[in-house]
Amino acid sequence: MDKKLKGWKDPAVLLLSLGIAGIGDFIYLVAINIIVYQMTGSAAAVAGLWIVGPIVNILTKFWTGSFIDYRSKKSVIIFTYLLRAGFIALIPLAPNVLVIYVILVFLSIVKSFFGPSSVTYITMLVPTGKRKRFNSIHSFTSSGAFIIGPSIGGVLILSGTIETTLWINALFFVLAALLVMRLPKLEDIDRASIPSLTVSQVISDFKVVTDFIAQNKYITCIYLGFTAVLIFSFSMDAQEVVFTQQVIGLSELDYSLLISLTGIGSVSGGLLLSVFSAKISIRSMMVYGLILTTIGYVVYAFSWSFISVMIGFLILGFFIVFMNAGIATFYQNNVPVALMGRITSIFQLFQSTLQIVFLLGVGLLADFISLRITIVVLAVIMLAGAVVLAFFVMKPGKAELFEEEEGMEENVYVQ
Repeated sequence: MDKKLKGWKDPAVLLLSLGIAGIGDFIYLVAINIIVYQMTGSAAAVAGLWIVGPIVNILTKFWTGSFIDYRSKKSVIIFTYLLRAGFIALIPLAPNVLVIYVILVFLSIVKSFFGPSSVTYITMLVPTGKRKRFNSIHSFTSSGAFIIGPSIGGVLILSGTIETTLWINALFFVLAALLVMRLPKLEDIDRASIPSLTVSQVISDFKVVTDFIAQNKYITCIYLGFTAVLIFSFSMDAQEVVFTQQVIGLSELDYSLLISLTGIGSVSGGLLLSVFSAKISIRSMMVYGLILTTIGYVVYAFSWSFISVMIGFLILGFFIVFMNAGIATFYQNNVPVALMGRITSIFQLFQSTLQIVFLLGVGLLADFISLRITIVVLAVIMLAGAVVLAFFVMKPGKAELFEEEEGMEENVYVQ
C-alpha cells in the first residue's frame, strides 16, 4: 500500500498544480468578461474574447511543437504559468480595451505552448498503468474547477474589485508553477543539440508528423474523430444562451442554474470514474462516454422546457468526463513522447481551424433557418458520427492499441 501511494506522489502534485491552474482559468474568464464589458458596454467586444484564442492557435501551432519537443517540458510549463500570471497582473493596468486585447493575444500565445507541453509531461511522468486513473481524476478536478472557479471569482468581485480579483487570480498561476518546480525534470536536454527554430526546421518537423500520421491512420482517425465531436459540441455551446432563452424561453436565472447542474453532473461523473476507473476499460470509457454525451446533446436539441434541458445537460455533463479521460489515455498510450509536442500542436491547429469555421457557419445557418433546426441537425449528425466512430473503436483487430497494463510496450518512433 505504501509503495502504491509513493508511486502517486509526483502525479498527485501535478494534479494539484493542474487543478489550481484550472480554477485560475475560470476566475480569469469571469473577470475578463466583466472588465471588457464595463470598459466598452459592447456584447460584440465580449464575444471577440472567444475568437482570439483559436485565431492565435492557427498562427502559432505550426511551430510551437518544434520548440517544445526539443526542450524541457517541465521548464516550458513553469514559464507558461509564470508568464500567464504576469500578463493577467497587467490587465488591470491597461488604459483601454485595445491594450487588453493585445495582452490577451500574448496570453493566448503562452497557452498555445502550455497545452502540448503539459500533455507530453503527463505522459512522461505518469506510468502507463496509472494514466487511466490519472486522467479520470484530472477530469474530476477540471469539472470541480468549472464550478469552484466562477464561484470564487464572483465572491472576489463582490467583496473587492475586478482589479484585485485579477491580481489574486495571477497568484493561482504562481502557486501552480511552484508546485511544478517540485517535480522531476525527466529529460536530459543537450542544449548544443537543440536545432534552431527556423522555417526549414518547422517544415522538417511537419514532415515527421505527416509521416507518423500516414503510418498510424487508425490512431489518427480515432483521435480526430473525437476532436470533431468536440467541435460540434463547441458550436452548439456557443449558441446555448440564445437557444435556451429565445427558443425554449428560459430566463437568465434558469440558464445559470442549468450551467451549475451541468457542472455538478461532470463532478459526479468524474468522482465515480476516479473511484471505479480500474474496473472500466479504455474502450468502454470512450464508447459509452461518446454515445451518451451525444445523446445528451440530442435531448437538449429537442428540449421544450427547463426539465428536458436539465436532463440533457446532466447526461452530457456526467458522461463527457468518461469520453475525455478515455481519449486522453488512448492518445498518451499510442503517440510517441518524442513527437507528442509536434503532433499535439498540429492536431490543435486542425481543431482551432474547424472551431472558427463551425462557429461562423452555425451563426450564419441560424440566421437563414431557425436556430432550433440548426441545433437539431448538428446534434443528429453528431450522434450518427458517434455511432460510426464507436464501431471503429470496437474493431476486434485493434485491441492492442487499447491495452493499459503497467508493462505494456511504449511507442518508439525513430525520427
